Amino acid sequence: MQALDKLLKGMTYATFASTAVLGLGLSCLYTVDGGERAILMDYVNGGIRDDYVAGEGTHFKIPFIQKPIFFDVRVRPREITTKTGTKDLQTVNITLRVLHRPIVEKLPVIYKDLGGDYDERILPSVGNEVMKAVIARYKAEEIIQRREQISKEIQKMVRERALQKFHIDLVDVSITDLSFSKEFTRAVEMKQVAEQEAERQAFIVEKSKYEKEAAIILAEGEAIAAQMISNAMTKSGSGLIELRKIEASKEIASTLSNAKNITYLPKDTPYLITK
Repeated sequence: MQALDKLLKGMTYATFASTAVLGLGLSCLYTVDGGERAILMDYVNGGIRDDYVAGEGTHFKIPFIQKPIFFDVRVRPREITTKTGTKDLQTVNITLRVLHRPIVEKLPVIYKDLGGDYDERILPSVGNEVMKAVIARYKAEEIIQRREQISKEIQKMVRERALQKFHIDLVDVSITDLSFSKEFTRAVEMKQVAEQEAERQAFIVEKSKYEKEAAIILAEGEAIAAQMISNAMTKSGSGLIELRKIEASKEIASTLSNAKNITYLPKDTPYLITK
């Protein structure tokens, strides 16, 4: 009986020791998942290690002394909305959409300077500041006409500031919404209607001008034709008779061509031609 107790105690101690060893071994390991990176907090040797960024996979650490801090390094979207004024004091609402990710090599610096929520701290501030600075240089009408150019200016300035000062890579920056106050929008619409009406009136005036010129040309042509007929009749007394014969022949030919009951003569029938 005593032997059995000793055996059971020995097995209990062995199991406990194995469990302790296994637990200690597991606490020496940590895993970095896909799309993540990890930096290491060392409580003994001065905090965050500047020279260490762990990639995907399993890594070693010293239990109770070192602690991994994980970062998502995949591209993530964020929208930044602001209300600002133009050069001519019009209010504009603008929304900027950015796709961002941290510079992997700079993760220790980012964590020490900005913390794990670096994007929450930096992107709204940088985006608002840049948009207000750029929009303030243009009048409202210029913003409508040169939207693409203004968008490129904002992209360039936001990217440079985020990358150089805060080590954040902006993969894409685009303006998704740009709107003005209701009063300004209504004024623009009224101006467009007035411009369209002015263009229509200009077209009517131009059309009337061409119609007047055409009428003058037609009248001049009729006058010249009448003068030519008058000259011909003056030269020859029988000119009026000949003109009436021609007109009568035309009328007869037209009547015959439209008549349904036409009697055709045989080919060999002689024609009587009189003068």
